[in-house]
Amino acid sequence: MVKRLVVGAHYGFRDWLIQRLTAVVMALYTLIFAINVIFFMPAWDNASWRSLFAGGFMRFITFLFFLSLFYHAWIGVRDIWMDYVKPISVRLTLHAITALLLIGYAGWAAQILWRL
Repeated sequence: MVKRLVVGAHYGFRDWLIQRLTAVVMALYTLIFAINVIFFMPAWDNASWRSLFAGGFMRFITFLFFLSLFYHAWIGVRDIWMDYVKPISVRLTLHAITALLLIGYAGWAAQILWRL
């Protein structure tokens, strides 16, 4: 009989569910964005793109898309680091770099969206 040792942070079901929910948010945004671009943009020029993101709703759902994308990426990359990087110091360093980059990207996305 093999005694199984359970290690790790036991993220399992919660992270699986969050990845599915963030994927649904991203898929819905993609549909809304595609419909807006195909049916409601008169031309593909700078003025049309600015008018698409001029409303608060489009900016908000775009930012929600980016937050979902970054959280989705965090779970995936964190699991890769946990599964394949064995030295704890290297793994923690990679976790910190990944987290800081994703937080920075979220701030950058907010700056771009509300700078328009």
